[in-house]
Amino acid sequence: MIDIKVPTVGESISEVTLIKWVKKTGDYVNRDEVIAELESEKATFEVNAEQAGILQTVAEEEQTLQIGDVLAKIDETAAAPAPSTPASASAPAETPAAAPSAEPAATAEAVGKGVIDMTVPTIGESITEVTLVNYLKQDGDLVRRDEPIAELESEKATFELNAEESGKLSLVAKIDDVLQIGDLVAKIDTDVAVPAATAAAPKAQAPVTTIPNDLKASPVASAIIADKHMDPSTIKATGHGGRIMKGDVLAALANPGKQTFAGQPLNSRNERREKMSNLRKTISRRLVESKNTTAMLTTFNEVDMTRIMEVRKQYKDKFKEQHGVGLGFMSFFSKACAIALSEWPAVNAYIDGNELVYHDYADISIAVSTPKGLTVPVMRNVESMSMADIEKTVVELATKARNGKLGMEELTGGTFTITNGGTFGSLLSTPIINLPQSAILGMHKIQERPMAIGGQVVIRPMMYVALSYDHRIIDGKESVSFLVRVKELLENPELLLYSKDPVKALLEL
Repeated sequence: MIDIKVPTVGESISEVTLIKWVKKTGDYVNRDEVIAELESEKATFEVNAEQAGILQTVAEEEQTLQIGDVLAKIDETAAAPAPSTPASASAPAETPAAAPSAEPAATAEAVGKGVIDMTVPTIGESITEVTLVNYLKQDGDLVRRDEPIAELESEKATFELNAEESGKLSLVAKIDDVLQIGDLVAKIDTDVAVPAATAAAPKAQAPVTTIPNDLKASPVASAIIADKHMDPSTIKATGHGGRIMKGDVLAALANPGKQTFAGQPLNSRNERREKMSNLRKTISRRLVESKNTTAMLTTFNEVDMTRIMEVRKQYKDKFKEQHGVGLGFMSFFSKACAIALSEWPAVNAYIDGNELVYHDYADISIAVSTPKGLTVPVMRNVESMSMADIEKTVVELATKARNGKLGMEELTGGTFTITNGGTFGSLLSTPIINLPQSAILGMHKIQERPMAIGGQVVIRPMMYVALSYDHRIIDGKESVSFLVRVKELLENPELLLYSKDPVKALLEL
C-alpha cells in the first residue's frame, strides 16, 4: 500500500483544497491516471496515480490540506480487472448505432432566407476597425445559428463572430485582413439544410497528449511544454512507457543544461517575425502616451501581511462555504483602495483639458495578463461591494479576459487601477499609469524578511507596494498619505470589515 500525498506546488503555497475526486474508492487506477483535482490560491491542478492498483481515498472533497498530507492510498498488489470490462471502449467501432446520442436525429430543414451577409458588428463607440484573427469554420462548412465562425480582434479585446442563421458558409474576408465596422466577413446560404442536434464527434482521450517526436506527456506537462516552447527531446521522461510527467518538465526548467529556443537545433541563428496584433499596438501606443503626457512619479511603501494571512487562514473555509468563492488578497486590496480613494479624491480623479474630473465612486480596473496581451477590465462601485462580491467579480473578469470573452462595457471606464506583478514573482516595480486615470497601485510578491519590531528582530511576510501617480493633479503629500492609508488598512484588516468580529463581517458583507 503506497500513500499519495499533496505535492509541492510552489514555494509560497502551503495548503490546497481538494476540489473533486476523479476516481472513487475501490476503483482500479493505472499508473499516471488522474485521480483528483486540487486547488491552490493560484491555480487548479491534477494529481496522478503513482502506481497502478486499487484506490482508497483518504481526504474528503472541499477539505483543506497541507503540503505532504495524505490524499489517498493505492494497493499496488491488487490484480487488474478482467479484460472484459473495457470492452465497451470498442463498442462504438463495432456497433455504430450506439455512438450517437440517445436523442433521435432531427429532420434537416432549411431556414429559407436566401444568402445573408455576416458583417463586422458595432462593438464600441471608439472602435472603427478590427482584424480577422482566425476562422473557426472552413469554407463550405454547414453551420448552425449562433455557432462561432470567426475570431475578430479590436484594439481592446478579441471576440467571436457567431452565425446569424443556419446554412452553408462561404468565407469572404481573409485572415489578418483589417476590416471596418460593417465590412463583409462571410456569407451564409440559408437555403441549404443543416442537420440539427447531431452528436458531437468522439473526442480524443485527454489523459495522454501526443506531442512532437512521438513522445507522450500528461496534460499538465504538455501544457507547460507548449507554453515554454520547450523541445520534448531534451526532457528526461520518467513516466510509464516513456511518458513525460509534470515533474520531468519542471526538472528540465530548473536544470536547463543545453536547451534550445522553440524547438530549434543547437547553435541555431534563426530569427522569426510576427505581425503585431491590434491589441499589442494599442498597448504600446497607450503606454508611450502615458509616459510622455503625464508627470509620472512613483512612491513606495511596504505592508506587513501577517494579519491578512491570519484572517485568510482562519476564515477562508467558512467564507468559501458561505459564498462559494475563495478569499484572496485582491478583495482586501480593492477594499483598502476604495476607502483610501474616498479620503484622497485627487487620486481618483483625472485631467480633462483645463478641468479636473473627480469621481464620487471607485471603479477599479484590474490588470489581467492574457496570451494576447494585457487587458484591464473594470469592477464597478467597489466602495459598495462586499468582499465576496469582489472575489466573484475578479474571478469572472479574469476568466473572461483569458478566454477573450470580455465585452466593451467591461473594458471601458475605471477611475483607478490595481496590478499584481507578484503573481509572476516580481519583488518591486514601477507600474505605468492607465490613461486617463491618474494613479495605479502595484502589488508585489510576499517575501519573508527580518523586521525590527519592538526592539526585536522578527521574521514577517512583507510586500512592497508602489503607487505611480500623475504629479500634475496629485501632490506628494496626497500620494504618500494615500499609500500610508492603504498600508494601515491592510495591516489592520478589521478596519476593512467595519467590525470587531472579522468572521461575522466576512460572512455577512
